[in-house]
Amino acid sequence: MMINEALHSDLAIPPGEYLEEVIEALGMSKNELAKRMDRPAAKLSAIFSGDKAITPETALQLERVVSVPAHVWTGLESDYRLVLARQTEQEEEESLKSETHLVKEYCYAALANGGYVDKKTKPIDKVRELLSFFGVTSLENIPSINRYQVAFRSSQSQKHKRSPEALIAWLRIGEVIGTKTRCAPFNKPALRESIPVIRKLTTLSPEESIPMLETMLSDVGVVLVLCQHLPRTYAHGATFWLGSNKAVLMLSLRGAWADIFWFSLLHELGHILLHSKRSVFIDGKEGMEDDETAEKEADQFASNALIPIELFQAFALDREFYANDIEEFAARLDVHPGIVVGRLKHHNLIQQSWHNGFRVQYEFTNC
Repeated sequence: MMINEALHSDLAIPPGEYLEEVIEALGMSKNELAKRMDRPAAKLSAIFSGDKAITPETALQLERVVSVPAHVWTGLESDYRLVLARQTEQEEEESLKSETHLVKEYCYAALANGGYVDKKTKPIDKVRELLSFFGVTSLENIPSINRYQVAFRSSQSQKHKRSPEALIAWLRIGEVIGTKTRCAPFNKPALRESIPVIRKLTTLSPEESIPMLETMLSDVGVVLVLCQHLPRTYAHGATFWLGSNKAVLMLSLRGAWADIFWFSLLHELGHILLHSKRSVFIDGKEGMEDDETAEKEADQFASNALIPIELFQAFALDREFYANDIEEFAARLDVHPGIVVGRLKHHNLIQQSWHNGFRVQYEFTNC
């Protein structure tokens, strides 16, 4: 039994080129062809160049005018489009292959484990997943996006080498969750009024306080995203805006100490309340080159929100800092004693080994 195999050319030759040969053999100009077909010359010109496809209707017209069967024209058109499709596919494959070295940089494995992208085995399929996750046509486009450029402003003197790509992947998680999460329009006065209530939440367990916190912030236009840090991000929190009426506040739970968690939360709220909606803030302790003034203002806001400065100074004056002193002071402020201990250690008023029983570590299993 003989099997005829069709031979496919790698050259994309538009049927219009064959049409030019046909009318030349007939001694017919392009303008005459257009008149015989009662078609605008400009539309036929697009067929000659391959920019416009020969439809079955056009093929039937050509059959009548130049005596070449319609199926020849539709066949040539089909072959031409198939070759173009193959070329496009090959170009896409080459483009994807050229970006496979970025798969690890953008934390594909961690994103897949977190369910943010599908798990794939082929490198080019991993690139496709990342393109969909970031909403870009090329991973090379990511650094040019305004919201992500802050990730590249890392200090060279930091203790650990940050990965800008990892930070961007972490921020993108916040973007995706923030976009999907509905909340009330941003209400700055209401957010300010909620600060004492937030301080009181520090006295509750995370099982009690976090759902209340999420609801409270959502009601004033802030989406809270608790997201485990990705490898080499070294960030405690981040703040950015999705439009003018929705702020996203991300916390990485890095270290998971309760006092650090609440300080980071209030620090980010400070950015939301005090600074431009056009700014993106990524905060950590390893030397980001953010606006130093803004960072100091956010630190001061968080410190004063948790423990008013004048009250802390009065408490710190001539104290031995016994356990009962710390508990009584914390109770007066409606704040967890571990936060008082953390503040005392921050100011080197007690040794690092003292009163660690007051400090609590959070563990979140759903982030």
